[in-house]
Amino acid sequence: MLEAEPDLSVVGEASSGDEAVRLVAELTPDIVLMDLRMPGMDGVAATSAIASGPAPSRVVVLTTYESDADILRAVAAGATGYLLKDASRAELAGAVRAAARGETVLAPTVATKLVRQVRSPAPPRLSTREVEVLRLVGRGLTNAEIGRALFISEATVKTHLYRVFSKLDVADRTAAVTTAMAQGLLP
Repeated sequence: MLEAEPDLSVVGEASSGDEAVRLVAELTPDIVLMDLRMPGMDGVAATSAIASGPAPSRVVVLTTYESDADILRAVAAGATGYLLKDASRAELAGAVRAAARGETVLAPTVATKLVRQVRSPAPPRLSTREVEVLRLVGRGLTNAEIGRALFISEATVKTHLYRVFSKLDVADRTAAVTTAMAQGLLP
């Protein structure tokens, strides 16, 4: 697709992350189009290696994967852009040109996911003991039963629950369990 563009040249192709890193060091391209899933070193590790190299190329991820975790990992590794493989030839060529100018290039759905991630606060961090207490609350145990199961006093159970309620901004046991489950804090 890019070879047809008069102002763009494809100087190399790699089939693995390791090969991409090696070729970038050898060929020093301005822009690298990087897939995320490849044999050997994956695209995120290769992006990190390229972005932190002595003469870093700008890396634009071009993939079919658009999960929040994939996007965040790629951007954190140093990707300049993130496009999906269903991009048209014109979109891809425009993205390469924009990345060469130093611009960030994001597919609209990817931009939406990044904005949502930035705007939504990270879920609170519960201690291991708080998770254990909450898991037993979810099983219907009383504070006394939880204390016996974990070899702690009932007062200590209440203290853990008070902290959980505060961290999750809830007022009761049921809300604590359902909120923790919704936020992926309870396995």
